Amino acid sequence: MFFDRPESGELAVLVHLELSAIDSPDDPREFEELALSAGADPVAFIFGQRATPDPKTFVGRGKLEEIQETVTKHGAELVIFDHTLSPSQERNIERELKCRVLDRTGLILDIFAQRARTHEGKLQVELAQLRHMSTRLVRGWTHLERQKGGIGLRGPGETQLETDRRLLRARIDSIEKRLDKVRRQREQGRRGRSRAEVATVSLVGYTNAGKSTLFNRITSSDVYVQDQLFATLDPTMRRVDLPNVGAMVLADTVGFVSHLPHRLVEAFRATLEEAANATLLLHVVDAAAENRLHLIEEVQSVLEEIGAADLPQLLVYNKLDLLADAEPRIDRDDQGVPRAVWLSAVTGAGCDLLVEAIAERIGEQMVSGALVIPPQHARLRAQLFEGNAVQNESYRDNGDVELQVLLPRAELQRLMAPFRAVGNPPQWLPEKPEEEPRPEDWELD
Repeated sequence: MFFDRPESGELAVLVHLELSAIDSPDDPREFEELALSAGADPVAFIFGQRATPDPKTFVGRGKLEEIQETVTKHGAELVIFDHTLSPSQERNIERELKCRVLDRTGLILDIFAQRARTHEGKLQVELAQLRHMSTRLVRGWTHLERQKGGIGLRGPGETQLETDRRLLRARIDSIEKRLDKVRRQREQGRRGRSRAEVATVSLVGYTNAGKSTLFNRITSSDVYVQDQLFATLDPTMRRVDLPNVGAMVLADTVGFVSHLPHRLVEAFRATLEEAANATLLLHVVDAAAENRLHLIEEVQSVLEEIGAADLPQLLVYNKLDLLADAEPRIDRDDQGVPRAVWLSAVTGAGCDLLVEAIAERIGEQMVSGALVIPPQHARLRAQLFEGNAVQNESYRDNGDVELQVLLPRAELQRLMAPFRAVGNPPQWLPEKPEEEPRPEDWELD
């Protein structure tokens, strides 16, 4: 850290103001959970009301004195505000309270720094922290007006602040280049899955909604699970074979939260692009939360920010075990298409219904039928087996092989295209007899 500050302690005073200018105030309980997730030990929770924030100290003079008395009484070394403070407001409050002050953005950044496990996740967190730090350098130095001087130190004529800003910019540029490389690698992987017509299903939702628990239940994985906010930061992807559909890739992503700092959205764009480019979004909702409708709206706002709001969604109401007399079920629309699934990822109740609903939603673009392949086109048979598209195989008396296949329509078109101009091409026999014959067997459009 560049800041010459006293070491931060675990004892913290939490401050939450209700501003009349905000239509939907934040839940103080979520703020307390954020503080606990960061490892703080809240000793007091101070509430207040204001029409608008004070431009100098955010809170009024009287409330600031109340916070000062509470800090002195409990010996707290940290005051956390459930709001976004400007750099000058943080600096002025610290000067008055004589202790470290943290706003909501800084708190979430600290949690992310603790949770990041992979190299990519650590880079993304560091990028967000550096961007946040770059606006707050001024408060860390008492000698900003001094230029480097003395024997062996003369030269650039920079103040210490200018030097630090230059170093920060260089580090930010370096991290952005490395994350651009990660983004290109992810894009290459998505193109590969697209060519193979492998559907990608991304778990999205509010933090601590149970996404990782559900991920482990479906994929039989052991992704880190904890009853805390932002337990998952690093995306995890697993292949899952769906009955009557084939393979899909399930992605577990970072959870969302109210007023997710824009710097985090920018820094985690490489990760969030997995959701923005998914075939289907599984929007996991805490069914036991009293404000679940508000949480759904918050997730939708983040999805809009990353350009994923218009993707197909399947609502997954999790934690059914916390509701009395609730049974697993699938909610369908007027056309019979699954729109919501009620389940419990902890007990596993209803997870089979979720797999069924995913298969239905993804299977809307699947085709099923028999493919008759002459012996000279055995390469096509090998490609179908390699893509796990074959359900049954039998041989005819003339040596032709008949394969019962299930695969995406576009993938069948791609595989059969090379046989357009050859003699004795493979014959496609659709499963549905009412389906009209095609002008050419391999064209399914």
